[in-house]
Amino acid sequence: MLSTNALSFAYPGQPELNFADFECRQGEHWLVLGQSGSGKTTLLHLLAGMLTPTSGSVILAGTNISRLSGKAVDKFRGGHIGIIFQRSHFIKSLSVEENLLLAQQLAGFPIDRSKVSGLLERLNIVHKLKSRPDRLSVGEQQRVAIARSLVNTPKIILADEPTSALDDLNCEYVTQLLEQQAMEMNATLLIVTHDGRLRNRISNQIHLN
Repeated sequence: MLSTNALSFAYPGQPELNFADFECRQGEHWLVLGQSGSGKTTLLHLLAGMLTPTSGSVILAGTNISRLSGKAVDKFRGGHIGIIFQRSHFIKSLSVEENLLLAQQLAGFPIDRSKVSGLLERLNIVHKLKSRPDRLSVGEQQRVAIARSLVNTPKIILADEPTSALDDLNCEYVTQLLEQQAMEMNATLLIVTHDGRLRNRISNQIHLN
C-alpha cells in the first residue's frame, strides 16, 4: 500500500535527511517516532506528496507520487490520502459542513451532504455542523479535522502529532477514534508523534534519530 525507497530530502542550507526504507500494508497501523528536529513532519509531507524528495521515491497504491506534480499530485492526494495536521487549517469564514464539502470538491468528488453529516454523527460532532471552526473547543476541532481527513474515504490516513496537546483522557479518546475509523475503512493509519504514551499502543514503528 505505502512504501519508500532511498528517500532523502534537504532544506536549503541544511544537512540532508535520509530515511530508512519501510513498507506499510493495507489496513496496518504505524507510528513514526522521534524527537523534535528528527524529520518526522518532513517525512509525513513527503509521504503526502507535499514535498518533493531530493532522491528516492514514495509509492502509494502502485503510484510513484514523487513523480507527480501540480494538479496531478493535488488530485491524487485528495482521492487517496487523509491528513490531520498539528494545527487544524480550516477556512474560518466557512461552517464545519462547508469545510468538509470543500474537501470533497477540491478532490473532484461530488458534493455529498449526507456523507458529511453521517461522518460527523459517528464522531459525535454533528450538532456543530453549522458552526464555524473557531467557535469550537480544541477537542471538537480535532474531531472535525479527523472527519475532514476521512470524508473522501482515503486509502491512507496520515496524522501529525494528533495527541501532543491533549491530556491523557483526550489522548486515549483521539487515538481510539483514529484506530476505529481506520479499521472501519480498512485504511492504513500512520501517526507521526513524539508522544511516548502511544509507544505501547501500536507495535509497528519507525524510529527517526
